[in-house]
Amino acid sequence: MNNLKMMYKKDMAKMRMHYMMKKHRKHMMNMMHMGCMHKKQKHILICSAVGGALLAAGVVLLIKKKKKALPKDLKVVEPFDASRYMGKWYEIARMDYIHEKNLINTTAEYSLNQDGTVTVVNRGYNYKKEKEEQVTGKAKFAEYAHKGKLKVSFFGPFYDDYNVIALDDDYKYAMVAGKNLDYLWLLSRETTIPYEVQKDFLSQAEALGYNIDKLTWVEQGC
Repeated sequence: MNNLKMMYKKDMAKMRMHYMMKKHRKHMMNMMHMGCMHKKQKHILICSAVGGALLAAGVVLLIKKKKKALPKDLKVVEPFDASRYMGKWYEIARMDYIHEKNLINTTAEYSLNQDGTVTVVNRGYNYKKEKEEQVTGKAKFAEYAHKGKLKVSFFGPFYDDYNVIALDDDYKYAMVAGKNLDYLWLLSRETTIPYEVQKDFLSQAEALGYNIDKLTWVEQGC
């Protein structure tokens, strides 16, 4: 009889132990599941926040890009005599950018090639590095040679817009627009430009949306 009681007590103890372990495992599984859910929710929240930030940044960039865009119906010089445009031009003013930073006495020289393309040689003196700088590129007509709309490249296969938007009858003074409102050049066959021509060019530039106060006036002949 005593043996039966002992066996019964042992069986009950085993059952209680098994029940407790099963309950503990279930509790641990629930905790793990809740932890995973919490991590997923946290991950979703982080992804949502990052996605929202990227979307907002994209909208801002699009707005900025839109503000800096040139008119779609931008008018360039036409008819344009490419042979008369060739030769040396002095840079009177520009919208400064990285490749011309700190340059003075800047010039651009154009020569027409047999295949209809144009060789472009830009020179300038870097007053901070105290040395001459030169870069050679190639331009091609975007449509045809009698229209002042070209594409120019100084870095391999990458071309940027080169739009002759103002030019006097004698081909002595020109204004060139780049791909957007961050790029503009006032050019002259001499180291200076007459006030009336300058005034007219700046008025046209403002009408297109350029902030002419940002122009860098280039030192020439120094």
